[in-house]
Amino acid sequence: MATFGTAGASAANQNPNKSVEVTPAPGDSVSSLSFSPKANHLVSTSWDNQVLCWEVMAGGACQAKASISHDQPVLCSAWKDDGMTVFSGGCDKQVKMWPLLSGGQPTVFSGHEAPIKELAWVPQMNLLVSGSWDKTLRYWDIRQPQPVHVQQLPDRCYALSLSYPLMVVGTADRNVVVFNLQNPQAEFKRITSPLKLQTRCLAAFPDQQGFLIGSIEGRVGVHHVDDSQQGKNFTFKCHRDGNDIYSVNSLNFHPVHGTFATTGSDGGFNFWDKDSKQRLKAFNKCPAPITCSTFNHDGSIFAYAVCYDWSKGAEKHNPSAAKTNIFLHSVQESDVKGKPRGKK
Repeated sequence: MATFGTAGASAANQNPNKSVEVTPAPGDSVSSLSFSPKANHLVSTSWDNQVLCWEVMAGGACQAKASISHDQPVLCSAWKDDGMTVFSGGCDKQVKMWPLLSGGQPTVFSGHEAPIKELAWVPQMNLLVSGSWDKTLRYWDIRQPQPVHVQQLPDRCYALSLSYPLMVVGTADRNVVVFNLQNPQAEFKRITSPLKLQTRCLAAFPDQQGFLIGSIEGRVGVHHVDDSQQGKNFTFKCHRDGNDIYSVNSLNFHPVHGTFATTGSDGGFNFWDKDSKQRLKAFNKCPAPITCSTFNHDGSIFAYAVCYDWSKGAEKHNPSAAKTNIFLHSVQESDVKGKPRGKK
């Protein structure tokens, strides 16, 4: 398990958890973070049109490895299971396949008619899935320029999470569409989110039995797919401060213990155990929203981005004045290992 010092940490008010800072930081708000499934290579996408990659060294020091750019803001990223290839997509309506570690040129896949919000690689099918605001999913065989299947959605794709064969897609108007990828051309189930307001993020259970839903109203829903398990569904409030309510911006399951993390526009991140229905650890709040986060492949590192999250509107955003940080938190097993219900 990696253990980091505080080298490279910002001033205490910017970095209240004494996490290690990733440098150089992107020039504008970070929209996604993703770790390689094979090594500690971290990729970010951001609103300054950039895709950046760092290698996280022992002790937390980071070395910039490579970068590519899009013509417009980049909204999402995903790794191929070989740990060598990165996919990115965004407002230019293109998917770029980037042979990161070989230094080759990106391959571009076009076809979406609106920005691409989500990407997921499906190794069991050797396909890439892209979800767009054009109300479609597209399945790509990366050896071909055209998608092998286009799936209509009820509305714009806002969130997507995969735990094969379960894939869950959240769209506008609080729709949540569940797919069994063993039959990807048919919806398995469609529900209306149990949360009051719009879905912001999703995370499929590692055991493929259900999913988490995070909303813009500071709630998380725990939902099971099987009708016989509906009695286990529940929702809880988080990322709130008195009467102030903040969006839940990301949900990440720990790859070893099956517990999960939430991040929010209140600048906080927390670790939770859905089975015992309790919070395992609450961390000090950063002075700006946490827009996205991810665990590395063995769960020893939790990466999170602190920056402007557009909730106040584009007219109030000043990239030259807004501070953007990516931090690496060393995960302690005691903070993410589930506990019996009632034991803290």
